[in-house]
Amino acid sequence: MSRDPIVARSLPALHETLNAFRAANDTVALVPTMGALHEGHLGLVREARRRCKRVAVSIFVNPTQFAPHEDFDSYPRTWDTDVAKLAAENVDLIWNPDVKTMYPSGFASRIVTEGPAVVDLEDRFRPHFFGGVATVVGKLFIQCRPDVAVFGEKDYQQLRVVTRMARDLDLGVDVIGLATVREHDGLAMSSRNVYLSPEERATAPVLHRTMQDTAATLRAGDKVAAALAAGAARITKAGFALDYFEARHAETLQPIASLGDGPVRLLVAAKIGTTRLIDNIGV
Repeated sequence: MSRDPIVARSLPALHETLNAFRAANDTVALVPTMGALHEGHLGLVREARRRCKRVAVSIFVNPTQFAPHEDFDSYPRTWDTDVAKLAAENVDLIWNPDVKTMYPSGFASRIVTEGPAVVDLEDRFRPHFFGGVATVVGKLFIQCRPDVAVFGEKDYQQLRVVTRMARDLDLGVDVIGLATVREHDGLAMSSRNVYLSPEERATAPVLHRTMQDTAATLRAGDKVAAALAAGAARITKAGFALDYFEARHAETLQPIASLGDGPVRLLVAAKIGTTRLIDNIGV
């Protein structure tokens, strides 16, 4: 039987609830989100439940990770539906601060990330992004003091950045990455998929199919440069404006020349219509 989660909108309310969990010696897992929850998010919640006694989900559309030309104002916000989904998963706590709580007047500090944050992938096209992500996630970790935080692998560079940050700053959080949840045709679940027209939605799975086929040719011995060029051409022919299609070391995200250079991840970002999609798979 589902139950309504506690909703905290102020730091005192958040800390009161978390202190009660800690007093009972309960472990806490955090799932950071921007809302507009889908099955991928709920998979993160279920993994959090497997790992800890208490599950907290943050819902905060973070303005500092959006550039002025991006979709902050139009980003989907579905509060009532989100709460109902989290209640069905028996989430214990929803942390739903407003912008003034997260960034009060005079706020003047941020976390600057290097390493996997500056590898010429998302950072090339969204140079503002990881500074905003690192700062807000750092604040969430400090505010919630979770034992575990669960992120999806779909935002793979983000996962590597957050993992590195938590380790470097000794935040005491075990960051867990969960495999991407996909639609029946392979499209990675994303809150932004609602922007796709029917025609664009029918084309979108080309990204995943191309990555799968490219990974297979690499495992069969094809050279990395040739395999990536063929995949990029296929994506472009399908109607995408390609930002990147890369093979990188799965941990450092540095470029690789062959599969022998370490565990390999294929990463892609491309726009179809007005919607930018990202995805990745292991080779």
